[in-house]
Amino acid sequence: PDQSLVTWSHVTYALHAVGLALGAFGAASVVGSFLFGWPSIIAVIVSYIYRGDARGSWLESHFDWQIRTFWFALLFAAVVALVSAPLVLLLGLGLATWIIGMGALGLWAIYRIARGWVRLSNREAMPD
Repeated sequence: PDQSLVTWSHVTYALHAVGLALGAFGAASVVGSFLFGWPSIIAVIVSYIYRGDARGSWLESHFDWQIRTFWFALLFAAVVALVSAPLVLLLGLGLATWIIGMGALGLWAIYRIARGWVRLSNREAMPD
């Protein structure tokens, strides 16, 4: 594949990593920064833009991986919020389920971005 596509894939992983780091070391949460921070939003847009150019190459799997990571994280965060909200009213357990769910989601997002970036650096495709 074109070397510029490899570079763009590195850029998108870097943007996602910046979003995660801003959440870990800043005032926002890891999940909040990853899903709603500018670095990750820009990264997912860039992934959509360059995925078509990478079609048929091993790089396509990386752009797909980054896109799926973002949307699955958003979906999981919504599910955690929907489960936690009624538990606050009914059992007072909502805060605990929210903390555990968002903590697990943050670790999952860090794992996905790190795993993808390592495989990209090794010029390996991501598994389906």
